Amino acid sequence: MPKRQRSAAQQHRDAVAAYVAAGGEESVQRVITAVYGVTKKLDQWYARQLADLDLTQGEWAVVAALAKAGEECLTPSQLAELTSVAPSSMTHRLDKMSERGYVQRRPDADNRTRTLVSLTPDGWQVFTQSIRESDVVESDVLRGLSADERGELARLLEGVIAHLDDVDA
Repeated sequence: MPKRQRSAAQQHRDAVAAYVAAGGEESVQRVITAVYGVTKKLDQWYARQLADLDLTQGEWAVVAALAKAGEECLTPSQLAELTSVAPSSMTHRLDKMSERGYVQRRPDADNRTRTLVSLTPDGWQVFTQSIRESDVVESDVLRGLSADERGELARLLEGVIAHLDDVDA
């Protein structure tokens, strides 16, 4: 008889128990293990979504960085830094994305040695489609919480984020 897979809740309880048994503080382990579990599950879903959109993780990082920049164009060097890749890798990635019609490159009018990159309408469409599809799954993940509870969870996690730079890790 095949072994029955443990539920996400049971995996969470077992992981917390193991960390506490090893000396971890229970409240800390409950939070960190829960955040990790949610992140892991969302990452699996995002990977499937990107495959459905025929995008690599690296291409998505470029689309997202350009979308976050809004109307401001970015240079390939800025994109490489934002997405943690070598500039030569970014050049290759931008070549592929340009061929697919997601980004456009043009010389900087103020500095002709620089190239500026922006999303095309097709690039914006991929970004928008991805965000709308993600919102459905992310809403499902938080379905068990009321609007007030989601607000409180967001506030608490934003408080944690506000102090991340203070942690020596």
